[in-house]
Amino acid sequence: MTWLDDRAVAVITGAAVGDALGGATEGWTPEQIEERHGGRVTGIVGPWYPNWQEARPIAPYHKGDGHVTDDTLMTRALVEVYAKRRDHLDAYAMAEDLVPLMIGEPRWIPELESTALLLQRVFLAEKWIVARLHYGHVDPREAGVGNVVNCGAAMYVAPVGLANAGDPRGAYAEAIDLTGAHQSSYGREAAGVFAAMVAASVAPGATVDDVVHAALDVAHDGTAAALRAVVEAFDGWTTAPTTDEEERALARLIRDTVAPFDSVGPAYRQMSMDARRPSRTKSIEELPAALGFVLGHRGDFRGAVLGAVNYGRDADSIAVMAGAVCAGLGGTAVVPDEWLDAIEEASRMDIRETGRLMASAAADILRADRERATARLRGLAELGSATVDEAAVDGASTPDGAARAARAGDPA
Repeated sequence: MTWLDDRAVAVITGAAVGDALGGATEGWTPEQIEERHGGRVTGIVGPWYPNWQEARPIAPYHKGDGHVTDDTLMTRALVEVYAKRRDHLDAYAMAEDLVPLMIGEPRWIPELESTALLLQRVFLAEKWIVARLHYGHVDPREAGVGNVVNCGAAMYVAPVGLANAGDPRGAYAEAIDLTGAHQSSYGREAAGVFAAMVAASVAPGATVDDVVHAALDVAHDGTAAALRAVVEAFDGWTTAPTTDEEERALARLIRDTVAPFDSVGPAYRQMSMDARRPSRTKSIEELPAALGFVLGHRGDFRGAVLGAVNYGRDADSIAVMAGAVCAGLGGTAVVPDEWLDAIEEASRMDIRETGRLMASAAADILRADRERATARLRGLAELGSATVDEAAVDGASTPDGAARAARAGDPA
């Protein structure tokens, strides 16, 4: 297995494990989670409501029991687009290839316990993609404007980081372009920053500090402010929590640090009036919270993911982001087989195969990148050493001479 093979499988499976574990606790507070499960969650648990089919009519999903959610289903669809194109993606790829997968190819949906269209499982913010691109025929680069501003785009862009492995700025730029068809404002910004973090994490020899540097290097506005606040809160932090009370204190620190930037407000299911609206000063909660758990556990996969799972609120997406980054840093060896095996079986999904598929696509993309980079270096060398031909300058007074001079680089 090559380094890229290992890291691609690690990132995809690490994100899926976080997704499946966090889905069971999504939307609740840490206190409610401990009361429901008799203490902190330490692995796969069952659904919050035994009667999950009727308990929440707007979201009749079988979360828990090792079922992945829309985060992983959308990630898989994006991997399929990369596997088809074998190239970097943009907003048009969303319209031309991702939307058809969402509305034209039935697949097993674990939370519905049936075969259905991906469109029938995703949240309203993702249904927006289909409405705007397929039915509205909106310019893909502008289709995200007006949508709910949330973590919808960020939750599935880990593959963008793999397609730009070792190049955080490239990952950021690609994710910003791609998700312009889905999101705007700080939702789109978070997607770009998360992709950059994944790209940094999978570089050989990468550390948590490299991930932090990549995030702060590309982030803007409220997202940058929220990430800086988290980094400052963990300045000098050297020891991961070892007791339940220390874990609770870590979660409180993260929530207190992120809260000023989070538009949702203190009650996750009773959002504030300005929740999920475009803003220059706000940030989605999930990304800085995920970074907090990565820093708090110094890159340890199990600790960061379980911290996110027990944090509640949008636990599955926070755990997806923390899991992807920690798995990128540590490789497949850090993703517990006992969790992954059970999740693959319960979800009827070969998640490792998704990682291998992304590794194959990323290898082709990176190979083409090397060829383009080599050609560009040759072009830069030629530009740097080229001189203006004297004969071309002398003849520049004639129309033909002016054209030759212009081609040679002389403005005459």
